[in-house]
Amino acid sequence: MTALGDTPRRIVVVGSSVAGLTVVDTVRRNGFDGAVTLIGDEVHLPYDRPPLSKQVLAGDWDPERVRLRSESELHDLDVDLRLGIAAIGLDLARRRVTLADGGVADYDRLVVATGVAPRRLPDTHGVRGVHTVRTVDDVIALRTEMRPDARLVVVGAGFLGTEVAASARRLGAQVCLVDPAPTPLAAVVGAEVGGFVAQLHRERGVDLRTGPAAAVRSLQVVDGAVAGVELAEGDIVPADAVVVAIGSRPSVDWLAGSGLHCEDGVHCDPTCSAGSGVYAAGDVARWFNPRYDVEMRIEHRTNAAEQARHVANAMFAAEPVPFAPIPYFWSDQFDVKIQSHGLLRDHDEVRLVSGSFEQRRFIALYRKGSRVAGVLGVGDFRGLRRWRTALDTGVEWADAMAEV
Repeated sequence: MTALGDTPRRIVVVGSSVAGLTVVDTVRRNGFDGAVTLIGDEVHLPYDRPPLSKQVLAGDWDPERVRLRSESELHDLDVDLRLGIAAIGLDLARRRVTLADGGVADYDRLVVATGVAPRRLPDTHGVRGVHTVRTVDDVIALRTEMRPDARLVVVGAGFLGTEVAASARRLGAQVCLVDPAPTPLAAVVGAEVGGFVAQLHRERGVDLRTGPAAAVRSLQVVDGAVAGVELAEGDIVPADAVVVAIGSRPSVDWLAGSGLHCEDGVHCDPTCSAGSGVYAAGDVARWFNPRYDVEMRIEHRTNAAEQARHVANAMFAAEPVPFAPIPYFWSDQFDVKIQSHGLLRDHDEVRLVSGSFEQRRFIALYRKGSRVAGVLGVGDFRGLRRWRTALDTGVEWADAMAEV
């Protein structure tokens, strides 16, 4: 940390999930003794989101278990905690955040960590039985409808949709998973691994429908409650409940007119600085990653924590360094854990280099151009670590193929 005379004295963090709390925790651990304000639009103490679609929805965990810190631990951080209050505006010139309750929060350094909001199907506001899965309240509401033999339609077969489908099947629900893409997770992991996920769900009794015919045309609503989902070619899937998992959008509406560039996230330089005294971290941050020579925005828990720690240091540094991580994600699907390192999206080729889909133990490498861009593994975590190390140093595709 820089000398006291060079440090800011007021840090404001907007967003009270993993990224926001990690910023607070890190600056305190680094010895910052100035004022820290943490603002969140939910009334709950900061909590972890990945377990919501898995352990909490399946009933393995009580909702209280996802809390990131207890009240006493937050008190020890000496943070001005403003929960249940949304930020509604930012004045860069005055270095001031305006709040929905009429209050303000003045800062020397601001961290935007407001995350994302779920996308919704049109004309579904207020329809009973239609759910998104983003907050702990969302999952508690959905969990009450997951009685045995309840008919659930999950719209969207990305990571969230497939995890919700798996958890609902464990609870005995009849699950139909629909997506216009050719396979689950197709946009990220490709058709080969997507086919493995499809087979996994079908074996567990999920009615999986993919391709253009599985696009949603409309919902059937009876007496204000969802009763079915009409697909593109006219098929109607009966539903007691519907989960909409069609992606998300960065929560940046409150920054309109601020002067920050906020197209698909808060745009940052390689150090995660978005402007004078302003930084972004987590799902909402879009920054240039020099490791891959590309601008990216990552919606994964590990990145949120790593980026928050980087920002907590960068805001004090005379010459902050770029944030250049190797992205990591994991997903639990029934009794299978999928893990990946690197960039898989927009790959040119996928190749299994060990194991097989049938064994449910394999390593797949992803090529972009002439280099290995990413690795995905199931069951072989020692092999996965080996390729993670190779990604850190950089490896040519031809050299990787010569080793397998």
